[in-house]
Amino acid sequence: MIRSNLSTRPFYNDRAVRLWLFLMALVVLGATLFNISRVLRYSRSDTELAVQASRDESRAADLRQQASRLRDSVDPKQIEFSSTEARQANDLIDRRTFSWTDLLNRLETTLPEEVHIVELRPKVDRKNGTVLTVIVLARTVDDVYAFMERLEATGAFRKTQSREERFNDQGLLEAMVETTYVPGAAKDPSPDAGARP
Repeated sequence: MIRSNLSTRPFYNDRAVRLWLFLMALVVLGATLFNISRVLRYSRSDTELAVQASRDESRAADLRQQASRLRDSVDPKQIEFSSTEARQANDLIDRRTFSWTDLLNRLETTLPEEVHIVELRPKVDRKNGTVLTVIVLARTVDDVYAFMERLEATGAFRKTQSREERFNDQGLLEAMVETTYVPGAAKDPSPDAGARP
């Protein structure tokens, strides 16, 4: 027997509504848990980064203080003295590596019969290498230029030029020849190269 009038009473689907509400509550709960875990993770990471930044700033301050103390402890006169000593040591090394025997052998093979070397002065220059000043006696200007051409032909002498020429009391031409000596750039001599005429 029916106790109620179905035509006047509305139909309620309580189960479907409850199911949708339950699913929505699960989604909201899941999103809330996800957000809480992210907030906790980022706050922990932020705390670690803040601690690390604080340590780095303190370390940088210590290093700045150490650098300032080191700068104050450096004596400019001592640095200048050390650099002067280093330059002198480098000059001594350059002089030691300079071979007089090799230089004199090269000059002997290039020297024409009519030209005689009177004076030879090497000067070590950081920019150009070894700059030689050679004072020679010759009969003519052509003899001096022949000597200069032979020097250049060896490959060990560069920028060879006559700086000063004058005739002395004996009527011989005295010429000051300047050249840059680069022994490592020398050409291999052939049997006839540099032979005197």
